[in-house]
Amino acid sequence: MKNKFQSLMLVLLAGLATAVVAAEPEDIIKYRKNNMMASGGHMAATGAILNGKVDFKNDLVDHAKALAALNKDVAGMFPKDSDFGDTAALDAVWKKSADFKARANDAKEKSDALVKAVATHDKAKMSAAFGQLNDTCKACHKDYRKEQK
Repeated sequence: MKNKFQSLMLVLLAGLATAVVAAEPEDIIKYRKNNMMASGGHMAATGAILNGKVDFKNDLVDHAKALAALNKDVAGMFPKDSDFGDTAALDAVWKKSADFKARANDAKEKSDALVKAVATHDKAKMSAAFGQLNDTCKACHKDYRKEQK
């Protein structure tokens, strides 16, 4: 009897934990907007360093690692039923989900490549990797993001 009670309690607690973790679509939209703004900030900072506009070379690895962390699951931030309200995402995100997921994965790979390039301290490799990530982001925004005013 004690084992059945313990098992039942574990099942109930697991269900409660899942209910607590389940986010509302509005919260997911806010989260992804903040994530994208953070990505934009790290991209701008990385570009400023690589283009010699600021001399914070010691921060470059931190920005690259932050981009890799922020881009590790971009597609996961666009679940079903988060396609309304205050979002810059176009309907194409959900209508062309396979292509969107492929592009999100490409951003992850390009972010990881930037981290590796930064570790080399080779300016040409770092700039090339940053340019590829930047192009990937711009292309995705062109097809999957509403025009920003």
